Amino acid sequence: MAKYYFITGTDTEIGKTTIAAALLKCAGEQGKTSLGLKPVAAGCEMQEGMLKNEDALQLMSASTVTLDYQQVNPFALEAAIAPHIAAEQANVTLSVEKIASSIRDAAMINCESEHAVSIADLVLVEGAGGWLVPLNKTEFFCDIATNLQMPVVLVVGIRLGCINHAMLTVQAIAASGLTLAGWVANCVDPNADVVEDNIDFLKRSINAPCLGVVPHFDQREIKNSQLPFAITDEASPHLDVEPLL
Repeated sequence: MAKYYFITGTDTEIGKTTIAAALLKCAGEQGKTSLGLKPVAAGCEMQEGMLKNEDALQLMSASTVTLDYQQVNPFALEAAIAPHIAAEQANVTLSVEKIASSIRDAAMINCESEHAVSIADLVLVEGAGGWLVPLNKTEFFCDIATNLQMPVVLVVGIRLGCINHAMLTVQAIAASGLTLAGWVANCVDPNADVVEDNIDFLKRSINAPCLGVVPHFDQREIKNSQLPFAITDEASPHLDVEPLL
């Protein structure tokens, strides 16, 4: 039976893509097929004659199932700003209906069934920013997860204010009627204080499994690596994908 999840975060720039890619890699190492999708991406650059996004490419690199770029990231926006504004500037219409349809076409035959069928054992759909980032004037990224009834994986950026951001997001997910399938503590701030205390509080307070605690990595050293998306390989040993499978 296929497993599919919506990946959200407590904020922007807290490592959703790295965590999603690392989970996909973990699934592949267990002999499972995996697929990561980034339906909407702002901050794309022209590569090989089309707009491409580094997050989408990282997910593709970690997936065992190969799709065309346009299937992974059908809505590629050039401006590195809020997606709904980037879409307006590019005269692109974003809607839950269009995005949900693209996800179904790319990965899922019947995602509303209790026994969902998919081209991969594990499908991760990454949102943008946090839970309530707008798609347009009336819809939000969380509405995609609600439309598809996808369980949610929450990436918590461990830094000052993370407890408040995490607990508010957990409450919002519950209010949407969706299941929080798991969460990851991603240590994004190397100068953060009382990190272990904050993580211990979240473990006690969030009624979902902690899939791992990912330490802070020196991004400059990793970017100098000869391996593409080496950060995925650094993060994956700290994660447990089993609860999602």
